[in-house]
Amino acid sequence: MSPDFQSLLQEADHLLRQRQPQAAEAVCGRLLAEVPEHRQALLILSRARQMQNDWDGMLAHVDRVLEASSGDSAAQLMRAEALSALGEIREARLQLETVKRQAEQNAGLLGRIAEMETQLGDHAVARETLARAHALAPDDPAILYNLASAEIAVGEMETAEKLLDQLIEIAPGDHDACYNRATIRRQTVDDNHIDDLMARLSKVSGNVAGEIQLCYALAKELEDIGGHDRAFAYLSRGAGARRRQMAYRVEDDISTMEDIAAVFDEDYFAGSGDGSNGEGAIFILGLPRSGTTLVDRILSSHPQVNSVGEVNDLALAITRLCAGANSKEELVRRSAAIDPNALSAAYRNSTNQRLSDSPYIIDKTPLNFLYIGLIAKTMPAAKIINLFRDPMDVGYAMYKTLFRMGYPFSYDLEDIGRYICAKDQLMAHWEAVLPGKIINVDYQQLIARQEDESRKLVSALGLEWHPDCLAFHQNKSPSATASAAQVRQPIYSSSVGKWKRYENQLAPLAKILQT
Repeated sequence: MSPDFQSLLQEADHLLRQRQPQAAEAVCGRLLAEVPEHRQALLILSRARQMQNDWDGMLAHVDRVLEASSGDSAAQLMRAEALSALGEIREARLQLETVKRQAEQNAGLLGRIAEMETQLGDHAVARETLARAHALAPDDPAILYNLASAEIAVGEMETAEKLLDQLIEIAPGDHDACYNRATIRRQTVDDNHIDDLMARLSKVSGNVAGEIQLCYALAKELEDIGGHDRAFAYLSRGAGARRRQMAYRVEDDISTMEDIAAVFDEDYFAGSGDGSNGEGAIFILGLPRSGTTLVDRILSSHPQVNSVGEVNDLALAITRLCAGANSKEELVRRSAAIDPNALSAAYRNSTNQRLSDSPYIIDKTPLNFLYIGLIAKTMPAAKIINLFRDPMDVGYAMYKTLFRMGYPFSYDLEDIGRYICAKDQLMAHWEAVLPGKIINVDYQQLIARQEDESRKLVSALGLEWHPDCLAFHQNKSPSATASAAQVRQPIYSSSVGKWKRYENQLAPLAKILQT
């Protein structure tokens, strides 16, 4: 091993952290030429392949590590990641079970396994794994946080709040825990954390992430007790800080939606070669915070319907079948040439592995509205349910939510307005080229006329009515969305028209929507 081998290894790792996967890969090539099966170089190379959406390559390099050391837990977890991205959910689960048998008394490893189980959507399993880890390391902040998140997903809000209280006591700097705690129940004048949150915020100088999390927590708790002006002031501060951290341009998303409409035109649907029928597939889509989770819970309360929740199975299948696309524009163009049967098979392979023996499977991924053309072409019998909600209400609902991932447009009112308008234009395009294909659901009508609208939805799926659909709040299946707490309650109308309390502050959003 040459004297500069270690410095090259550090360089490859640095390039990877700087999100320069091709450069990191080139350095790894030099390293592996000298030491062909070097573990760390192979793992860096695997991550570089992952960043380039080459999951087969990721899997191949991880497998080289495991050939040399079959019990390498880090490589096994990476293998599960690669398998998940390839849609091989069953094999990914088996891989995690193998690692779990090795974990025994290793709380940290159990915690990492649970993170992967959560990514697979196996929230109840992750909860059990985290409970084992918590028993081994009761004061570990990361384990406490993830266990609380798992309790929220399975609907155990009181347990989650106690865990978050414990975490905040142990790790006062975990401001994300403060935000989570604020969201899991409605705060009251007599029972809230506002004074504590304000004290924490006064000491958070220089910690931008902490400032953001505390501002969102304060906005939520102040709104709960009716302090609307103060709530919006903190919300605006937090959203502004979050937006300044991003290099996001809403123009890029608008351009992508325009490209989609141009590529998936009438001629695309006039062609032959539709995929398999897609019987039993249900897509619930729309903007985040538009009611997609509510409809998901209503329909999945039917005994013949199950939900995989929000998954990226469709997007991953499209990306795999468009391997080599170097831009969003190229991805859109290439996706129109995908073999419909190949996309249908790839997508159904992964969702069927998530939920076996279910005649109807819901995919509740809001941004699948981008792929309606591909869904209709590749799975013509699939049901597509689009949620729409008063644009001011949904705009405000997105703005006040601190999303963990995705939705970068949601932290600026003008970005939100422009994104909503672009989404509406794309939906108008889909309605024009796919007349009668999309089942549109008005969130306000669903709230006002729960049973009538629920019956219409069930009928549109071709199913017999079942009364459990009205008791959706008793549905025990996990939910890890921003609406996890709300869907455990019966339907309520307090969120309808809530934006009007902030009419002056939301003027920039209204101006965009009125143009």
